[in-house]
Amino acid sequence: MKDLSLHPCFNEGAKHTQARVHLPVAPKCNIQCNYCNRLYDCCNESRPGVTSSVLSPAQAALYTNALMEKLPNLSVIGIAGPGDPFANPDETLGTIELIEKEHPEMIYCLSSNGLDLAPHIDRIAELNVSHVTITINSLNVETLAQIYSWVRYNKKVYRGLEGAKLLLEKQLYCVEKLKEKGMMVKINTVIIPGVNDQDIEELAKKMAEMGADTMNCIPMYPTANTAFEELEEPSKEMMKEIKAKISKYIKPMGHCARCRADAAGLLGKDLTEAMDMIKQFSALVVNQNEERKNVAVATHEGLLVNLHLGEAKHLHIFEQTKNGYKFIEKRATPPQGSGDERWTKIANDVLYDCQAVLVAGVGERPSTILQNNGVRVIQMSGLIDSGLDAVYLNKPLKTLCKSDFAKCGESCRGNSMGCG
Repeated sequence: MKDLSLHPCFNEGAKHTQARVHLPVAPKCNIQCNYCNRLYDCCNESRPGVTSSVLSPAQAALYTNALMEKLPNLSVIGIAGPGDPFANPDETLGTIELIEKEHPEMIYCLSSNGLDLAPHIDRIAELNVSHVTITINSLNVETLAQIYSWVRYNKKVYRGLEGAKLLLEKQLYCVEKLKEKGMMVKINTVIIPGVNDQDIEELAKKMAEMGADTMNCIPMYPTANTAFEELEEPSKEMMKEIKAKISKYIKPMGHCARCRADAAGLLGKDLTEAMDMIKQFSALVVNQNEERKNVAVATHEGLLVNLHLGEAKHLHIFEQTKNGYKFIEKRATPPQGSGDERWTKIANDVLYDCQAVLVAGVGERPSTILQNNGVRVIQMSGLIDSGLDAVYLNKPLKTLCKSDFAKCGESCRGNSMGCG
């Protein structure tokens, strides 16, 4: 039986003894907050939305195992971005599935804006997620329209009052359904002076009525290159008054450390080694499918990785042997011009036994389709053996030359039609 009181964010008494880790596996976001700038590789910033690297589910599982050796008091595994977990549902759920099988004793925690959470509530309950945080900044849609630049739902972008109303409806629905499933719910609210500071007491009352367990009011820190960068940070006096007001209705959280999306360790005392560890594990190429053991290469002559996937009429297939890497054969790719069908055929018909493909360049759409079909897409240029070392020997990809292709159709010998 899990001891849920060991969650340091929900129980202040555990913050000095229990460690937590945030796994940065969810880079995409489905809303744009006017106080948020999701910078990467910013080691001096401690705020949500910031991470040094992004991990795949398999990398996150390996990183967690290694972290447990450094942090024997690790009790909570959370996913809080750097985007939103449910703008990246496959990565989020895949990560929890992998780790929960090996470590069912851990407390599993998610933090979301709630927009795309609802379809996954039953699944996260099955995966023993016990704590969920939803960021709700007001019950007033006019206020919310000032806070959010846009909301993207079901591939459509909503702005202004329309986006605000949609987001709030989804958030309130999720609070209700999470409590029906017996989960602990924390409400995060970013306090923005002159924007939503007058709405907080009403919000606290409503959340208490809906059964939320605690409410965390976070002062907005003005962040460069955001719409709210010129607004003043709320004063300590304002935050104290707000905490007193909400405490009439709901238990306030008063020990928030404004954690990064890759935080690890005690609240306010992160493990300094963790950032280097994340970078190390983000460079590992992990094969989870034993039926896919080989590696494909987009190459002109069989020595260098030097072809864009879209222009490759053939792919060279390599396998690992006791005596090194062995070329197996060349396989023809489907004709250009069939859109998504081409990439699905490459993944399932051409690369049926391949765990990865090494390419000098690739479009975002084909890369997504191949990876969703079990083929890791690795962009690089240089010797094929160097890429094979990265796949088979887990040598860091940073040792490889960066590809000269910036994106599909740019600095490309073709006209980008191969990706269509």
